[in-house]
Amino acid sequence: MIRENPMPESRKTNPSRTNTTPPSLATVPEGWLQIGKIVAAQGLKGEVRVYPDSDFPERFEQPGTRWLLPTDATEPQPIELIKGRYLHGKNMYILQLAGISDRDQAEALKGCKLLVPESDRPQLEEGEFHVIDLIGLDVFDQATQALLGTVTDVIPAGNDLLEVKLVAPSNPKQPTVLVPFVKEIVPVVDLAARRVELTPPVGLIE
Repeated sequence: MIRENPMPESRKTNPSRTNTTPPSLATVPEGWLQIGKIVAAQGLKGEVRVYPDSDFPERFEQPGTRWLLPTDATEPQPIELIKGRYLHGKNMYILQLAGISDRDQAEALKGCKLLVPESDRPQLEEGEFHVIDLIGLDVFDQATQALLGTVTDVIPAGNDLLEVKLVAPSNPKQPTVLVPFVKEIVPVVDLAARRVELTPPVGLIE
């Protein structure tokens, strides 16, 4: 799913699929997608640990150019991914980057964001969506066609949850509601019309 304006890269989401990748809230420059963040060095030979903001393993396992954005920089710099592997049980990837050959160099990259151009968006299967495409969609009650609110976030849980900012919350102190992103409750996602239709169970919206 991708996040727009500058937020992390899209993890793909599916109403029938579990998504366990926690979102990152880091800001990236316009035109770029954040796919991960370097959180630590791994071993003594320059490898780094990366916390993923993407559900696409090829982002971390397929060699090629990626871009680094240090915490104090505004423009990403290209770097070559030599190889990568998934660290089972940790929800992290171990990457070997070109020119990074010892632990000190790897430690210096801690906190760097890992980016790709926004144009480099993987193709999704039918029924899958990028987060960036869901944010901002108007939400309607399918039965009444009443406008309920706007999608403001997608939160990973047992099933993904759509965070909806309500236009008329019954409790002003709770202006948003979390909607399970499953086919039974969200039967319609129309990206072209920029709308989502819900069949909410009793008590979900009130």
